[in-house]
Amino acid sequence: MKVTVVGAGNVGATCADVLATREIANEVVLVDIKEGFAEGKALDIWQKAPIIGYDTRTVGVTGDYSRTADSDVVVITSGLPRKPGMTRDDLISTNAGIVKSVTEQVVKYSPNAIIIIVSNPLDVMTYQAHLTSGLPRTKVFGMAGILDTARYRAFLAEALNVSPKDIQAVLMGGHGDTMVPLPRYTTVGGIPVTELIGKAELDAIVQRTAQGGGELVKLMGTSAWYAPGAAAAQMVEAILRDQRRVFPVCIKLEGEYGIDGVYLGAPVILGKNGIEKVIELQLNDEEKALLETSRGHVKEVMDALDNMSKASA
Repeated sequence: MKVTVVGAGNVGATCADVLATREIANEVVLVDIKEGFAEGKALDIWQKAPIIGYDTRTVGVTGDYSRTADSDVVVITSGLPRKPGMTRDDLISTNAGIVKSVTEQVVKYSPNAIIIIVSNPLDVMTYQAHLTSGLPRTKVFGMAGILDTARYRAFLAEALNVSPKDIQAVLMGGHGDTMVPLPRYTTVGGIPVTELIGKAELDAIVQRTAQGGGELVKLMGTSAWYAPGAAAAQMVEAILRDQRRVFPVCIKLEGEYGIDGVYLGAPVILGKNGIEKVIELQLNDEEKALLETSRGHVKEVMDALDNMSKASA
């Protein structure tokens, strides 16, 4: 099995490191435009293999996509990271151009690859990659929900003083402030979370989760990377090992939840063919309203991308 990670920055390098350490693929290729950068990161990860004890070979290349040929999965992390004061939407123009260019190269050399988008703004970058690739929606999708639910679960574990391994949760909608929390579908060791924590405290955790990326940008001056990189690697693992894991991912909805043509986070079954099935939950009126608000926000950004494309045509 061969995986390519485009972008050897913090998120991409972390993803490659987790893939190698967990021996999820035989070979991981890191690609970057900065001379020697991917080569150095890949070499550093490879030199860790005798210490940790893994066999996955990591290779780095500068802009040479021929080295990525016949990849089973490609993770695209390329683009500018968020800086203090920036929203994800501020990144749209520059990162859309980067994602378009990268996707063209990926499809050229690995036409059968499954593509996972991590670049921000996530929902609209998934839209850009899907448009560019021409692949079905089951093979081009975005990593957001796993990261968002991980933050949510981590905060809950801290508040309840329990293991995060025992917390299961689902979040839907756009990646960011308009994400849709679903406390009804959140459990701790099978126990509904609402039986273990008060509404006010739970609402505060949900709000912190929605602003989770921004909190880290304020603290560090740049975007997060450990959790996003690991989240992308977990998706790769589910695909290559055909685990059929149930994860929330960003996908183009085609009638599910009464939404058509908008890229939003929704629970799916993830396996060897990519998205094997989109799961439709029975949302109540409040949850439907929140999802509609999120849909409207993402559609605005998609429309902005379309307008940019028309203007430059």
